[in-house]
Amino acid sequence: MTFVLDVIQVFISIMLVFLVLMHSGKDSGLSGFGMGGGTGGGSGPFGGGGGSLVERNLNRWTVLFGVLFAVNTIVLVKVG
Repeated sequence: MTFVLDVIQVFISIMLVFLVLMHSGKDSGLSGFGMGGGTGGGSGPFGGGGGSLVERNLNRWTVLFGVLFAVNTIVLVKVG
């Protein structure tokens, strides 16, 4: 059981790193909000505007794999 959870943990970790690296870089979204003096354009109240469908889905997948990582880590601690 522990071996299977370890393999799943490695897969989730690799996917999570990949998803985080796929996000936009500095000065986009709220990460560059205070640096440039402006809001970065966009239609939202802080210049974000919600992004495109691809960005929203990327955010959802990143959150999903983050939650899976946390849950799997807790299960591994309890089992092992």
